[in-house]
Amino acid sequence: MTLITRLDAWGAGWRGPVLAALLALIAGLPGLLSLPPLDRDEARFAETSAQMLESDDFVTPHFQDAPRFKKPVGIYWLQALAVRTTSSLEDRAIWAYRLPSLLGAMLAAAACAWGAAAFLRPGGALLAGGLLATGFLVSTEADIAATDGLLCGAVTLAMAALGRMYLAVRDGRTPTRAVKILFWAAFATTVLIKGPVGPMVVGLTLLSLCVWDRKIVWLKDLGWGWGLILTALVVGPWAMAITVATDGAFWGAAVGGDLAPKLVGDQEGHGAPPGFYLALAPLLLFPASMLLPAGLTVGWRARVEPAVRFAVCWLLPAWLVFELIPTKLVHYTLPLYGALAWLMARALSEPIARTSRAIGAGLIVVAGVAFAGAVPAALHALKYSSDAATAWGLLAGGLFLLAGVGGAVFFWRERTLPAMMVAGAAAVSAHAVLIGALAPSLQPLWLSSRAARALILTGLSPRQGVVPGPVTVAGFEEPSLVFLLGADTVLGNADDAADAVVDGRPAIVEARQDAAFQASLKARARTSTPAGSVAGLDYSNNQRDVLTLYRPANRLNTKGAP
Repeated sequence: MTLITRLDAWGAGWRGPVLAALLALIAGLPGLLSLPPLDRDEARFAETSAQMLESDDFVTPHFQDAPRFKKPVGIYWLQALAVRTTSSLEDRAIWAYRLPSLLGAMLAAAACAWGAAAFLRPGGALLAGGLLATGFLVSTEADIAATDGLLCGAVTLAMAALGRMYLAVRDGRTPTRAVKILFWAAFATTVLIKGPVGPMVVGLTLLSLCVWDRKIVWLKDLGWGWGLILTALVVGPWAMAITVATDGAFWGAAVGGDLAPKLVGDQEGHGAPPGFYLALAPLLLFPASMLLPAGLTVGWRARVEPAVRFAVCWLLPAWLVFELIPTKLVHYTLPLYGALAWLMARALSEPIARTSRAIGAGLIVVAGVAFAGAVPAALHALKYSSDAATAWGLLAGGLFLLAGVGGAVFFWRERTLPAMMVAGAAAVSAHAVLIGALAPSLQPLWLSSRAARALILTGLSPRQGVVPGPVTVAGFEEPSLVFLLGADTVLGNADDAADAVVDGRPAIVEARQDAAFQASLKARARTSTPAGSVAGLDYSNNQRDVLTLYRPANRLNTKGAP
């Protein structure tokens, strides 16, 4: 009995997509529940969604008083819905804002398995979904309240439906209406989440297939008429509303201020040469890294098969575009990982060549060792140690080594199913320990969360009703603190902080601003008593900060003492 046939009973019918989604849930849940709010994108997305709920303005995204025009509105709507149904604004519980990302990862895994079931045995389709679900990048993006986990789910569903339609036409069948509806609904959702990314992936796939097949007649069966109308109905009302509300400024900022700079330069310093994503693929796909050479080999050798051809056309053109764009972030290629999962699962339907096994075993060992080595390196760089951090670090490193070395040993010995089970279980456990236990225990990283908690413990949080707000912050401008304290938080300088304590409000002052803050208070004949301080690393700019909490001011006596 082959590897695939052993799993057929588990992957048959609806069970394959459901089990793939369950794997994504298991892989993503620990970090979703335990990680404090992250800087900077996650906190900006979450705070923007919170402000939509506060203002009841679901057209124009804002971060504090500034319009946020970088992305369409879909992610904010879904985060706001998640918060309204599972939590509350007052709680500022970041896990609620992360739910759409986790659901996106689950959708991606389920859609990957469902699409693969059109050309693989049920066990192979389940493996395709499982390979995607347990990958390091997918399970990490499931824990972050941003667009990428959700975009991955929507694009994967659109491509799975498109693949099923392509295969149906190639077999002389008419695609079903249900599959067409799924495609166009997912396509419209990608536009509402991240603008042109979904249409680019779909468009390049269609163009590549038409050129490769030298046929375009199959395109007529996609339901273009009502499909484009459906897309317009989903996207159009908000597009018109945001155009009117901003006099067209949204489109100028989104295209001219965000998209265009990424296409022509390394926006915000996120530049890298071509080959960046290829070099990182063994790490970001881990533990599926061991199947990457076999999957790519199948993509070339079995390219005459319609399903393999479709996966290659999904993967290669868009990947080349991402490699050529100067601005690079590790998650940009995530919507293409479903195609890699299809190719790797297809490779498992036949014996894997010795060369592919050797390279795959080497890749997973390198990735496992790299992750294991990164843990002590990060602890050393933080200059932080605690019994909890040391214990969790040793456990995470050991599990990464087990996934890499154990998976490689079984894989090299042609015991592919045990290799996948050992590597998958160990890698998912390692990720859970890393994101769900080790990272939250690294106190220096979570300055905003510790400062917000210190305000509560000292009775200085305006939400407690003891002191008026808002809190003024001098010298520390991370969005996570705004999310935790509220949209009215004042991010200012030493004079602004002095104004706050004179007005009877609390202030948080970073150490570099403290001397100017004290001088500003003295000029006002006031003084303020520190209520506590927190110190740590602002990892967004690699700067060590000390944040001191100050109480409302007292008037100086004639001798200059409080």
